[in-house]
Order: sequence, then C-alpha cells, then structure tokens
Amino acid sequence: MKDLLRKILKTGRVAEDAPDRPEAASPDRTRALGGSVQVRHVDAGSCNGCEVEIASAFGPVYDAERYGARQVASPRHADALMVTGPVTRNMEMALRRTYEAVPEPKVVVAVGDCARNCGVFAEAYGVAGAVGDVVPVDVEVRGCPPEPEAIVAALRGLTGR
Repeated sequence: MKDLLRKILKTGRVAEDAPDRPEAASPDRTRALGGSVQVRHVDAGSCNGCEVEIASAFGPVYDAERYGARQVASPRHADALMVTGPVTRNMEMALRRTYEAVPEPKVVVAVGDCARNCGVFAEAYGVAGAVGDVVPVDVEVRGCPPEPEAIVAALRGLTGR
C-alpha cells in the first residue's frame, strides 16, 4: 500500500494540457450561458461510436468538466443538447420533445457526421434526416466518430473557457 501511495505522489497529475482557448460559438450565447454549460446527451439513432468518444471527452484524460461543461440527466436542467446519430423515424418526435423541454437560451450541438448529414445512413428507409432537419443546430462537430479533442473544443466554444 505504501508503495502505491509513493508512486501516486511521485507521478502527480496525469492529464492533457489545456489547449489554447477556442473561438466562442456565438458571443451572445456564451454570455447567456455564463461560463458553464449543462449538457443533455440524446442518442437519436447512432452506432454508438460517438458515445464512446463523448465518454472519453468527459473522462479523466480530456476532462471536459474542467472547462465548465457538465452532463445532466434531464433536459429541464440542461442548457445544451448534444445529439448523436441520424434522427430515426422512431426518435424524431422524442428529439423534438426533448428540445422543447430545454429552457431558453438553448443550444444544440450535432456530434458526428451522422448527426450533421446522416453520414453512411443517408437515404436509409428508417432515417427521418439529420439533426438539423428536425431541430435547429448551433454547433457541428465533424468526424466519424469525432475525436474527444473536437468535442471538448466545441464545448469550450460554448462555455468560453
């Protein structure tokens, strides 16, 4: 036990250094959010590749919480929706209702190529469309799946930190 504690003290904090501060997504929106953002994640029909990267973005290495972004369990407590995947026909109404439940001012972040333009699922029979076809999108994160750094950069653009 003492060896483990000694090793922990010797190693110190192991985390990625903070990159340069990104441009704010929208100065009016970041001012309204006040330096922190509560995020509700909605899987609208993804393959779960983006969810793995979101988990990494909020994990101990990338630690999105140190920039003021925090995940919440209810859209009523959220400032932003982080939506992944193309919107399936079964999730279209659920996404609209979740969007309506988020109080103003609200922001929508489309994470991944499927959320942006349906990606490989474009024109599939069960797909209603991209996230922007169902609810207004403010920020898009490119990639299939996007890297955790890109997700954290988008969230930092919302918080302004």
